[in-house]
Amino acid sequence: MKNITNISDEKVVELVRKQNKEYFAEIMERYQAKLLRYAGSLLRDDQQANDAVQGAFIKAYINLNSFNVKKKFSSWIYRIVHNEAMNLISKANKLLPMIEGKEFDSGIDVEEELITKETIDRALFCLNKLPSLYAEPLELYYLEEKSYEEIGDILRVPVGTVGTRINRAKKLMKRICQKIK
Repeated sequence: MKNITNISDEKVVELVRKQNKEYFAEIMERYQAKLLRYAGSLLRDDQQANDAVQGAFIKAYINLNSFNVKKKFSSWIYRIVHNEAMNLISKANKLLPMIEGKEFDSGIDVEEELITKETIDRALFCLNKLPSLYAEPLELYYLEEKSYEEIGDILRVPVGTVGTRINRAKKLMKRICQKIK
């Protein structure tokens, strides 16, 4: 097996299709952590996030021949995870719980660490108050560092709509955060 770590995702997909199905493991390694983080932000539950990502990898592998290698693989796999997460939410038919506060390694300045943690917790609290219509593009842009085009592909909306939703999300989040001071 040759070294494929420096090859683009789209080229790896072509190799999986034509040469060696085992190269799909490289795709999984590249995207596992990112997709878990994304699914976790949608589902607010680590186990469900794992289930969504595992289901997405299975569906991606099965449907790999339908992927257009002229497009970005990352948008395609994120869309599959999005769909898996939405399916799990529909099945659960319940409200999403809030994200628990994240722990950070102790730094030199404990006070600064606490202020940072409080800021992050507050931002996540405000983000959880947003409708998913606005929260999801905001999370994809800021947390997953996706471009407007990629977000449009993932959510299946025009780029202009992505920009509008992110702009509205920022305004809504500001209002929500100001109310809880």
